[in-house]
Amino acid sequence: MKRATVPSKAPATTRATVRTYRHGLGDCHLVTLHGKGQAAYRILIDCGVILGTPDAKARMTKVMDDINAESHNHVDLLVATHEHWDHVSGFAQAAESFDKLAVDAVWLAWTENPKDKAAQQLQGDKSQSLKLLQDAALHMQRFGAENDSLLASLLEFHGMAANATTKSALEAVRAKAAVRYCDPKDPPVELAGFNARIYVLGPPRDVALLKRVDPSAKAPETYKLALDNFKASVASAVSGADDGAPFSPLYQIPWDQARQQPFFQETYFGAETWRLIDTDWMGGADQLALALDNMTNNTSLVLAIELEGRGVLLFAADAQVGNWLSWGDCKWEVDGKTVTGGDLLARTILYKVGHHGSVNATLKEKGLELMTRLETAVIPVDHDMALKKRWGAMPLEPLLDALAAATAHRGGVLRTDKPLPPGSDGARVIATADYFEIVVGS
Repeated sequence: MKRATVPSKAPATTRATVRTYRHGLGDCHLVTLHGKGQAAYRILIDCGVILGTPDAKARMTKVMDDINAESHNHVDLLVATHEHWDHVSGFAQAAESFDKLAVDAVWLAWTENPKDKAAQQLQGDKSQSLKLLQDAALHMQRFGAENDSLLASLLEFHGMAANATTKSALEAVRAKAAVRYCDPKDPPVELAGFNARIYVLGPPRDVALLKRVDPSAKAPETYKLALDNFKASVASAVSGADDGAPFSPLYQIPWDQARQQPFFQETYFGAETWRLIDTDWMGGADQLALALDNMTNNTSLVLAIELEGRGVLLFAADAQVGNWLSWGDCKWEVDGKTVTGGDLLARTILYKVGHHGSVNATLKEKGLELMTRLETAVIPVDHDMALKKRWGAMPLEPLLDALAAATAHRGGVLRTDKPLPPGSDGARVIATADYFEIVVGS
């Protein structure tokens, strides 16, 4: 039975509030739409933090406890945008607190639908790739590779080093309520009493666009190409099926035994380890891991929440180039008029910046430059953690400059790892150590 929503206490002039949590490198947003008669419609979009965050379980429990307190243990809609740890970990890490949250409906992208043939193919390829990458990581560890390699870092997005995985976190989400698998072709959802609609912009149905993650037209990085190269070069070796070794077993010395012999200790396992090339042939694993990471980002469920007469709240999750490009082809018939993806971008007043402000998650000409009414951009990011993960350009400085220019004199850019910028309107943004809450008036 659907649970009654606790009435809103917001002023009649408030159309929406967006609470973005400041818990680390990860996404969690509680959106509350305010309607007639103090009606409230609450949407929880993602809840996660990157693996390796100190006291992650305690942090995510604190976030979920605040969500419960603010929503009175009830949200109308729960959205998990894609299967990455920094977007879904809280559903597993804060399980006890999450259990207390009543949910009326769950939305996932069509790419998560177990009955969809195209989604089945994507999930099968993904599972195969993850298995190969896990084998590669174990193989590299055997040869003394560092745990902070690019491969190990990218595997963390899938929770591979945690007690839970992204799949188990998504299962916790699925168990909450009936699931709708969202497709851009679906008509917008009308929210009666709130003068609001929710549009699904992505992910696209075109698999070629899902694979397009790089803005360069000359050298597009595709998931299938990376997988094929990896299979051809290293998959047999890391799976233990490689029978193409250069020497017969009669002349081979086991790795662990070699480490114990003085000759090899002096001439091979010396101080100049940078000279070793034992794992250089595994470069294909990094390529596949990066492609898989970007591909998963590109399956992000992207929502545009239209507040009629006021503007659009755009939640792009971690959508990358191909996802963004597909929005130009989106169109819907609403009240006898055609609404396009470009129309929604032109009316965007709040933008949840894609993928923590990375290089390929906000388009220029077909993205930010279309947002001519943009008031506020909010970036869930932790630059210090990004540096530890070797992602120095997160957020990207030129993007920060462009966002600042786009929001000049109307609002501003909010980074969850930075204090509220000087001159910000205190009535429009509530800042605490735990969250920014953006108030959207009428």
